[in-house]
Amino acid sequence: MMKFTLIIPCYNEEKSLPILIKKCIILSERKDLEIIFVDNGSTDNTYNFLKSILVNNSSFKVLKIKKNIGYGHGIISGINLSSNDIVGWTHADLQTEPTDTLKAIDFFLNEGKDIFVKGLRKKRKLSDNLFTLGMSFFESILLCRFLWDINAQPTFVSKAFFKSLPNPPTDFSLDLYVYYFAKIRGLRVFRFPVFFKPRKFGISSWNIDFRHKLKFIQRTIKFSLKLKEARTKWK
Repeated sequence: MMKFTLIIPCYNEEKSLPILIKKCIILSERKDLEIIFVDNGSTDNTYNFLKSILVNNSSFKVLKIKKNIGYGHGIISGINLSSNDIVGWTHADLQTEPTDTLKAIDFFLNEGKDIFVKGLRKKRKLSDNLFTLGMSFFESILLCRFLWDINAQPTFVSKAFFKSLPNPPTDFSLDLYVYYFAKIRGLRVFRFPVFFKPRKFGISSWNIDFRHKLKFIQRTIKFSLKLKEARTKWK
């Protein structure tokens, strides 16, 4: 029987956690699913809150990373802790629903392990849709693969596939990296609609204003050029 791991990296999400954990309690009823919360170098009370709430639930694990290296590093650390067949991740900021994981799991149960599953965001602001359109078009042209709504969540793939990938990035490029490799290695890709909600607490690390978005675009372009250059070697 396939078993699944959902990884939720948390960086200064103390205010979001009470609501998030209530949503995750529904998932913990599944015997084939574990949830790993990764305190990704938070400077608030995220880790202590996670430990106090989740210590007596065997479906949950808590991993503490002392220093925030990046979003991708938190996910990779969670994957390394998992011993299950299928691994996935989503955000802790309440913009995505943890229960979307159940839809992703159904694809694996119906189609087998050798697939790539990712949400597809719906009902977003026009400005966010235009940004996604521009980035998706750019990445698809540059990398010669159709890549759409790259940063949508959740994302799920087999652990064996993920562990076969060379040098995964430790920042937000991880979503692009895994999606791209799923394409070039011929995994069947399944997308399903998810609803992206406004952030309730805190602020995004990049989606704040034009200046921050520009920096995000510059980092993404730099990494995309590296992917294109190394495409043949990494297949």
